[in-house]
Amino acid sequence: MIKVGILTISDKGSQGKRKDLSGKIIKDIVLKINGEVQYYKIIPDEKKMIKEELLKIVDKLHLDLIFTTGGTGLAKRDVTPEATLEVIDKEVPGINEIIRSESFKKTKRAILSRAVAGIRKESLIINLPGSPSGVKESIEIVLETIPHGIEILKGQTSECGKNSGEAG
Repeated sequence: MIKVGILTISDKGSQGKRKDLSGKIIKDIVLKINGEVQYYKIIPDEKKMIKEELLKIVDKLHLDLIFTTGGTGLAKRDVTPEATLEVIDKEVPGINEIIRSESFKKTKRAILSRAVAGIRKESLIINLPGSPSGVKESIEIVLETIPHGIEILKGQTSECGKNSGEAG
């Protein structure tokens, strides 16, 4: 089982003015990788608050995988990537590179995403867009690789160079 946290970053969502459809999509999709959502919260686009929640989810709750949704665009209040960069130990740029690359094939606006992914301790944090369609599309692009990344973080495997099904 992969212990999952979901942090929805939305001013309107945190005020109850908008339903969080993106968080629900994440909850449903992580079931495909034996993910169990153990933490879920909606907070406003406040850098300090985002950092505090990420630190809590990793350092106190010790969850394996944290998805943020929202706050990755170009608006002045979009600060999720900056908050994430301040709490991670290492970046995992390939995750968002492939998401942007594949999403660009569907919408040219994908290149405007500033989302990042990285590791803090034994947790993987992945920023996702705020739109439900963007969340679904983004997770589906990287979903099958995530369990292997979690296994590596947890020290359960060290082989990363082999494709699944490849002989050793």
